[in-house]
Amino acid sequence: MNSGLRTLSLQSIFGLAVGMVCPTALATNEPTLPKGLGGISSPLTSGKVPSEVMTQGQSNSDTNVVGSLLDDLSLSGFWEGRGGIRTQNDPVEDRATLGETRLQVRLEHATEKTNLKLTTDFLLDGVQDQHQHGLSQVEKEGYVDLREASIAVRFSDNLDVKAGRQILTWGTGDLIFINDLFPKDWVSFVAGRAVEYLKAPTTSGKISLFSNVAHVDLVYTPRFESDRYITGRRLSWFNPLNGELVGKNDVLKTDTPDSWFSDDELALRLYGDYFGYQFAAYGYRGFWKSPGGFDPTTGNGTFPDLSVYGFSVEGPVAKGIANMEFGYYDSRDDGNGDDSLIRNSEFRFLVGYKKELGKDFTLGLQYYLERMQNYGAYRNNLQPESRPDDKNRHVVTTRFSRLAVNQNLVLSLFAYYSPSDNDGYLRPIATYRVDDRWTLQGGANWFFGEHSETFIGQFEKNTNIYAAIRYNFSRD
Repeated sequence: MNSGLRTLSLQSIFGLAVGMVCPTALATNEPTLPKGLGGISSPLTSGKVPSEVMTQGQSNSDTNVVGSLLDDLSLSGFWEGRGGIRTQNDPVEDRATLGETRLQVRLEHATEKTNLKLTTDFLLDGVQDQHQHGLSQVEKEGYVDLREASIAVRFSDNLDVKAGRQILTWGTGDLIFINDLFPKDWVSFVAGRAVEYLKAPTTSGKISLFSNVAHVDLVYTPRFESDRYITGRRLSWFNPLNGELVGKNDVLKTDTPDSWFSDDELALRLYGDYFGYQFAAYGYRGFWKSPGGFDPTTGNGTFPDLSVYGFSVEGPVAKGIANMEFGYYDSRDDGNGDDSLIRNSEFRFLVGYKKELGKDFTLGLQYYLERMQNYGAYRNNLQPESRPDDKNRHVVTTRFSRLAVNQNLVLSLFAYYSPSDNDGYLRPIATYRVDDRWTLQGGANWFFGEHSETFIGQFEKNTNIYAAIRYNFSRD
């Protein structure tokens, strides 16, 4: 992020955000209530342009054009306060995991052929401010987070194009991703932010082609977009070079590919519906999305070259929905598997099933496998005193979902257990919709494991509970 944005004061940032929602609030010392609650209407709430903002000599036709644009502009968003705390002491991190207030503003203008979207989060983050001011180049969690700034154009019934900042997703897994190689925000997920923040934005171009036989999505990202991975700034993790848990006093540094049109990514999906099932084939060429290697001279994390090829199928089975997904991860910088500082190639496999067991009660089950390739070469070149990974990593997950109180209360429990790593994760969440505007949420992230170096076991000290309150607003 540029230095000018870093120096913005909290007052100016939230002043700008409030001004976007209700411009008249900037002219008074007191916040202006929305129209309908006793507040003064603004251009965005009334859909009209005040005469005092028109330039002298502006024609009536110009006024009509501006008024029409504002009438077609959809404004929505939310304000949220969210806090979280660890349930135990972590010697390398602070007790708090979250302490933030967030304002999201969404603007959308749609016509028959085009759709323009702008979604921006204004964030005041007390926990992150203790460690680093401004917007982190890795975690992207500073004062402003541009979630979407895109334009979508329908050229014909067979061709759509979308370009700009956007959030993309595909695949069939529930919190397990094989062929979805778009950025994830693991910091938000583990710390206890809303699940929507697990998906991070990317600046990409997407071409979609449609036919009676199959459909194609082609996504080009001109500069590599990594995950928002865990670095130690907020959450502790296991550093294999040090052989210990590290945190804010030993933050992970990385060498990230960042050259435009050279360090690029390409993702492809070919899909269609046949016999009531959706089939898809996938391809990706880019880099490991989170650090998949280490530079022994600097100790920095690296992003080795990666290609992925896979397929999936999803459809009805025995009054439920079943899915199967497969992917081959070709770690191109370690084709023989003999470099212990770069992740080996691997096969990934997922099978899942979900079914409604009763009214407003759903059960989901998944089995996931990672199978490392060139395992003998990996063992022969392992660093001294390092605990070897298993050749096969098995994971089972269960999700219980229950709607109650006239479907205003959503209870969810996601359970994840790996018998090969002997570690696991529980994610209970309760969300209550007070009315169309207000929502309350509480939840926990509970990690456990026998070894601190396993995928989930390393986060045991990050076990936390959190609570949130959200106010939604809109003007269509």
